[in-house]
Amino acid sequence: MSEIKERYELASSRLTEVPGETIVPEPFRDFFCRTAEFLLLALKGAEADNRALYEDILPENYARSYGSPAHAAEALGPDYGPVLSALYAELRGIIPCIFEEDAEGATDLIELFLQEYGLFADPEELPSVSAVKAVFASYLTDYLPDHTEEGLDTLLGLKSGVASRIIADADLGDPSYLEGYGEYVDDDVRRTASFIAGLPEEKVEAIARTFTEGYRTGFIKAGKPLHKKKTVEVRYELGFERIVRAAERQFKEMGLTAVYRRAAFRLTGKRQALRIGYYGAIPNKQFDYDHRNDIALVLDKDFVSKKLRVVQNAYEDRKEAAAAFAGPACLETFGQVPFVPESVPEALNLSENQQKLQVEMTGQTSQITNRYIKGEERSFTIMALPVPQIGGRFEEIFEETVALNTLSSEEYEKIQQHLIDALDKGTYVRVLGRGKNHTDLTIRLHELTHPDKQSNFENCVADVNIPVGEVFTSPVLKGTDGVLHVTGVYLEGLYYKDLEITLKDGMIADYGCGNYEDPAEGRAMMSENILFRHKTLPIGEFAIGTNTTAYVCGRKYGIEAKLPILIAEKTGPHFAFGDTCYSYEEDVPVYNPDGKEIIARENACSALRKSDPSKAYFNCHTDITIPYDELGSITVFGEGKPIVLIENGRFVLPGTETLNEPLDKAGE
Repeated sequence: MSEIKERYELASSRLTEVPGETIVPEPFRDFFCRTAEFLLLALKGAEADNRALYEDILPENYARSYGSPAHAAEALGPDYGPVLSALYAELRGIIPCIFEEDAEGATDLIELFLQEYGLFADPEELPSVSAVKAVFASYLTDYLPDHTEEGLDTLLGLKSGVASRIIADADLGDPSYLEGYGEYVDDDVRRTASFIAGLPEEKVEAIARTFTEGYRTGFIKAGKPLHKKKTVEVRYELGFERIVRAAERQFKEMGLTAVYRRAAFRLTGKRQALRIGYYGAIPNKQFDYDHRNDIALVLDKDFVSKKLRVVQNAYEDRKEAAAAFAGPACLETFGQVPFVPESVPEALNLSENQQKLQVEMTGQTSQITNRYIKGEERSFTIMALPVPQIGGRFEEIFEETVALNTLSSEEYEKIQQHLIDALDKGTYVRVLGRGKNHTDLTIRLHELTHPDKQSNFENCVADVNIPVGEVFTSPVLKGTDGVLHVTGVYLEGLYYKDLEITLKDGMIADYGCGNYEDPAEGRAMMSENILFRHKTLPIGEFAIGTNTTAYVCGRKYGIEAKLPILIAEKTGPHFAFGDTCYSYEEDVPVYNPDGKEIIARENACSALRKSDPSKAYFNCHTDITIPYDELGSITVFGEGKPIVLIENGRFVLPGTETLNEPLDKAGE
């Protein structure tokens, strides 16, 4: 009997005894019994009902779940409750372990549970909270190398899992295949899969071709060596497997093997509440949000040092595979009901010092990654499709989105060149809102020393960033000042009301939103999810979206708030905070179709990359768009007469008027 098998059998056998035991005093007995029952259910794997695996944390049950820090604090006390709630959240990772046939990972989690259970087995004296934390922290740090290496092996194609088998072999006409992942499957995911299964083969191939050709074109336009690459990570949400299967075949024609990585389910691999990889329906976004800072249990200088050392060693041992990794191809979705999180004081939070450590750890991890997966040699593509949650006209919206994703790049390239020619005559641009929008921003542009050979703006068509429709630049920070305001915006799954950011010399000087009665709660929400705990961020991008067809589509179906940033950023001017679009690639020449070099590839922050990399990059890039109906004007100022590009939400620059045609047809 192998060591892992023996450990698994001993641990699972002991687990079966817990629900019937009474040695742990109440109220903790209920926590351990219910958690043991969940773990035993998870051990059944595919034999367990999918909904039953997630029932405890679904919104209708969450108020009574130990997954809720608020309930755990009420039931178990304010000291023990949040810690045991974090433990429960980590133990839920047993589901993917079982479905991935990872007996060792499942055993580690059961042993963690039994060790914590043992602490409470003395009826005379409860363990200290610090002892409970210590056991959990020991698990997180002891298995950090194993979990890091496992994740990297999957990313680089050195290890495959259940997703590869499903994409390759499953009968995608029978939606029961969805339950083979172990991810949560709701009616929306099933309906998506059934809808995609009913599409004609030629349409599926065409959708996939738009996706994969965008990826290939990104390498070609940037002059990057696709021929040196072997693997591409395909990110998707459950239900789109038929398109992913077609994309896998098409990538294979390019010499690339598609790899699939499940979104991180272990605390040490997560980045707050974000899901990166493939995943199913999200059973409860509030649960994810409540546990976004559970790393507070272990985050200190020693942990950061170990994490960076582990990541460095893992990449060094896999440097050939890392060099052959081409980058991600992301098939995103939109249409989900916007999520407005509740502020839960019982949830774990990072101290001010831990916030600094997290920023440091994220930054240095990114630098290590970039040394092995070089920015100047990798690329990506992103395309978004709607899901049925978007409403009763889902099929129509799907068809229009497919049409949006295939708009003529050639036509937009010519129109956008008129915008770039006008913008390149200026030293700064002023953006004004209208109506309830009180935006007033001045954007400072780089000096063009050779205007006949240089440009500030990239003419962005549909390659890595689908659909077509924007021109963008990295502004000069000094002299970029003012207020950005939007009445409502949906960013990374969170809805912000009356979001406002004040800039001084290109850096965020103040910010807030109207989501909560207490302004401090709105600032805290933005600090975590837009500034990513940095005290300030630079403006990394200023762009003008030109896809009025996408804007009209959003208005037509009343789905503006549900459009992903990928599409929303094309429906008006947008501003990104964090790194520039050229981060880690500033020294690689980039040219527009007219042959001019785009010289605005860095700012005063990223210019520090050679002297102090820790201050050069922020490892985030969040786009915020002003929709045309909230846009007063965009005007270019230079040595001559001011040039108005957009006025009252309409394009007025000669050569761009055809962009108004979708607006005219819609009566905008």
